[in-house]
Formats: sequence, C-alpha cells, structure tokens
Amino acid sequence: MPEAYIVSAVRTAGGRRGGRLSGWHPVEMAARVLDELVSRVDADPALVEDVILGCVGQAGEQSNNVARNAVLASGLPESVPGTSIDRQCGSSQQAVHFAAQAVMSGTMDVVIAGGVESMTRVPMGSPSILASKAGMGYYQSESINRRYDNVVFSQFMGAEMIAKKYGFSREDLDRYALQSHQRAIAATRAGAFDAEILPLKVRNAEGVETDDLHKVDEGIRFEATLESIGSVKLLEESGVISAANASQICDGATGVMIVNERGLKALGAKPLARIHHMTVIGHDPVIMLEAPLPATERALKKAGMKLDDIDLYEVNEAFAPVPLAWLKALGGDNERLNVNGGAIALGHPLGGSGTKLMTTLVHALGARGKRYGLQTMCEGGGMANVTIIERL
Repeated sequence: MPEAYIVSAVRTAGGRRGGRLSGWHPVEMAARVLDELVSRVDADPALVEDVILGCVGQAGEQSNNVARNAVLASGLPESVPGTSIDRQCGSSQQAVHFAAQAVMSGTMDVVIAGGVESMTRVPMGSPSILASKAGMGYYQSESINRRYDNVVFSQFMGAEMIAKKYGFSREDLDRYALQSHQRAIAATRAGAFDAEILPLKVRNAEGVETDDLHKVDEGIRFEATLESIGSVKLLEESGVISAANASQICDGATGVMIVNERGLKALGAKPLARIHHMTVIGHDPVIMLEAPLPATERALKKAGMKLDDIDLYEVNEAFAPVPLAWLKALGGDNERLNVNGGAIALGHPLGGSGTKLMTTLVHALGARGKRYGLQTMCEGGGMANVTIIERL
C-alpha cells in the first residue's frame, strides 16, 4: 500500500478575538495558506487533486463550503475541488486522516488538508444559535435526551467532571496554564515558530491591508504569573475552570500538503514526515473530553508501539484538565508534552486546530531531531482523533 507523506505544513499566527486577524475574511485567510503550501514545494497548483478543510462554525462567512470558496479565492485553478468537514475541534485533524487515506488508497496523489476558523467574525456556536433564533430547534433530539437522561451536553461541564475525576485542583490547572504560556514565550523568543508561521498583513476594519505584519501568536501572555492566572474569575463558583486555564478563542488558518510516492515524484518534493498511524473513536458525550485517553491507548496498540516510543506529543489544551488527565492516566512525560506551549497560550481556532497542532509537531520534531510524534485532541460529542507521524 502506498504511504502518506507530509511535504509542507504552515499556519498563521493566532489572532485574539477582535484582534490582529479580525479584519481577514476566513476564506481569504484559508486561501493564503493554500497558496503558501503550494509555494513551499514549488508545485504546479494543478497537481492538487482535492482540498479538505475543517471548520466548526459553518455559518455566515464560513458557510456554503468554505473549502471550495478558499480554493476560488486562492491561486489554485478552479478545477481543484474542495470540501468542508466538521468533527468539531478535531475537524482538520480528521481532514489529515481523509487526505492520508485518499493518497494511501491511490485514488489521489496530492491532497491539501487544513482548517480555518474566524471566531471573531463567526462566533462559537453560531450555527446552533442562528437555528434556534429561526425556530429550528436544538440539536439534541428526543432520542438523545431519553438515552442520556436529558443531560445538556457541555464541554465546560465535561472539563469540570474530568478535573474532579482525576483529582485536579484550581492551582493544578493554573500551574499548567502558566507552563503553557512559559513554553510559548520561550518558543517565540527562540524563533521556534518562524518556519511554520505564514505572516499576514494586518487588515483594518475596512479590510484594507496595512504594512503591519502579524507573525507572533497574539494570545501569549508574556507577563503571565500564577497570581494573574489565579485572579481570573471561575466559570462556576464551585468549580475549578476559568478562562485562564482554558483554551483561548482564536482566529487562524492552517494546512498541510499530503502526498504518496507518485505525488512526491510529480512534485519533486522531499517529505517532512510520514503518517504512521491514524485512529478515531467515539466515547461518552457527557464527560465528553476524556476520549483522547482511550483513543491513545487504542492507537498505540494498533501501531504496535508504547508511549515511551513517542518522542513528542501534542494533546490539545482545550481545558487544562485534558492534557493533565492524559499524562496521569497514560504515564506520560510532561517534558515531551506540548513543548512549545498549547492552546491555552496560543489559541484554539476550533476547526483549524488539528492541522495547527500537526504543523507545530512536524516542525518541532525536525528542530529537535526526533523521530515519532503523536497528536490527539478531545472533540465535541465525545470523540477523539489520534495521529502518529514519523519525521523523515
């Protein structure tokens, strides 16, 4: 069976809500990433056979198949198709899986997987909110409510449940949040993100580009302290989750180009990494965010590996209890986890986070001369993807 290789990987620097990327239409952001992926391997754009983009808020500027619209806004020929997928926070990680499966099957040779989310211009929950306002009802049907005793699925409650189940205090979570910022600060100052970030010119409210380049993740709190993080109000008075120990709302676009051996030959490109294994599972939708734990166990078993075989792991920091529970349950090494910081500091552009983490993982393995990397993330509805890659 053909292999699946990553030949280019790029992301925008994250933008805060209402921040330096808020002037960018999400289609335009995604289009610039598509062009950069092609440019980095000096490829004929017509060789791209499909574009698969993850996007959670598929409404407004991100509606009507944002992937196809990004193709039409890019330098790719209109003969290149595009499709948009929603596996919640794992949308663009699933895009990687679909792209890898396509080239491994031999039905395609060159596919771009990526994601985009402008959480400024299309606020989180927009599809459900708009549907509710239009009187179209709620997504939890009667059968779901009967099966789960009328529990309203909530990622915030899931985070509280995980913290309680694994015994994490508010201080534990805040210390982890501080670590995320400290690692992101160190990586930024060392230039660790320079090779993976596509600088974009800041656009004003009218969409006109300025001479100011956005090339540093805007969510990093360079002045963060345990005291400042601990001073942020809890989301629930009796809980342990705050906005400071949870992922940041973020604008951004990300992508990777995935090819097989024929694609490598056609492009004349050298691979950065090989897709070694892919897993996706469903899990309890009430606690919701615990799925990365059994998903990782399954992936390692199927791949014939142990966690000790993995040099670096990216576990999405949707909420601090998630990577902490992952470390505790699996016996992971904190020094290999999210080594350049995570979504608490760098932001979580929902549908774009899968390929954002993958881009960082590919470049971090290369910079450190390491071999295997593992990526996983919790997803709405109680799911998780796991991808294991090998640096080449």
